[in-house]
This record gives sequence, structure tokens and C-alpha cells, in this order.
Amino acid sequence: MRVLVPTMLRSYTGGDAEVDAGGATVAELLDDLDRRFAGLRFRVIDEQQRVRQHVRIFVDGELCREISAPLSAGSVIQIVGALSGG
Repeated sequence: MRVLVPTMLRSYTGGDAEVDAGGATVAELLDDLDRRFAGLRFRVIDEQQRVRQHVRIFVDGELCREISAPLSAGSVIQIVGALSGG
């Protein structure tokens, strides 16, 4: 599966904006990414196994709220750093 990596996480991927990863669920995909790019998963998922407040994950263009969500072969996953301000 193709994973689109936001600028804020590219230091983990050696600057790559797009990487390949595998898994039957979002959680498994993040585990695969973390095996290859140590520390990346912790920047996306918190200690309670939830997507961090400032991060959004999209699967094939749809917002994914649970890391247990299933993935299909050929899915495109986009990790986005949410903007905040006031």
C-alpha cells in the first residue's frame, strides 16, 4: 500500500514523501512503518492506542478514526498533521 507522509514525519523516512507498507489494518500498517522507520508510529498513535489529537489518517480519501479499520490491497493511506491556531 502507498503511504503519503506529511512533512512533519519525513525525518523518519529519510525525507521520502511517499513510502510503501503492508498490513490488514491501519494498526498493522503503522507497525510495519515503525519496523522500517523507528519512532514514526509513536508520532501518530498515543499511549492509549488512539490517533493523536493533532494527526489525521485518511484511507482512500476517507477519514479513519480507528486504527482497527481494515485496509484493502492497493489502498492509499495519507497521514496529515492537523493545523491549529487561534
